[in-house]
Amino acid sequence: MSDFILVAHGFPSNPDPAEAALAALAQQVGARLPGVRVLAATLAKPGALARVLETLPRARIYPFFMAEGWFTSRQLPRRLADLGSRAEILSPFGADPGLPALVIKTVAEAGPGDLILCAHGSQVARSSRMATMAMVERIGAHLPGRRIAAAFLEEDPHLRDIAAQHPEAICLPFFALRAGHVAQDIPEALARAGFRGRLLPAIGERPEVADLIAAALGRA
Repeated sequence: MSDFILVAHGFPSNPDPAEAALAALAQQVGARLPGVRVLAATLAKPGALARVLETLPRARIYPFFMAEGWFTSRQLPRRLADLGSRAEILSPFGADPGLPALVIKTVAEAGPGDLILCAHGSQVARSSRMATMAMVERIGAHLPGRRIAAAFLEEDPHLRDIAAQHPEAICLPFFALRAGHVAQDIPEALARAGFRGRLLPAIGERPEVADLIAAALGRA
């Protein structure tokens, strides 16, 4: 089996916490794959991708992203090409077949209540919206009695509006890393909406994620 590099977007204005979190995740994944080296880099951390490619020049890339969109199909390939790499890019975390079950488990453990699945969204690209709406549809049949609403930070329906309509719901950030959107933008939008419900950690922070990624790399 080849070596792998986990790549995420990160947080440009404060890249170190996300970089450290992704490195810790890569270490956990590597521990589940004996004989395989797994490193990590965020695009936001200057020089990080170049450094790990120097260490693992033949590694395959695992995008720790929630959708197959602009970053995975354009930005990441361009960054790799600029570094002289032709590394294969695998399917992103958001496309993992085990992710719906993890979302269902996360919501069930959080207790009763409506669910707000909050994602990034975009005024231009449709990938984030499509992935989020597909997840809402997949999990709906497995969470009977709950109203499930998708909400976005960058497009309609905005989180602040959905949270105002469901002030006591469970809000699950459909994000990979705990960066600026999860740590700042989502709590601020909920506070402005008078949200009184429960804000969960991002789905990518779940401890089961390392197992999902290790299984995906094992199948690659």
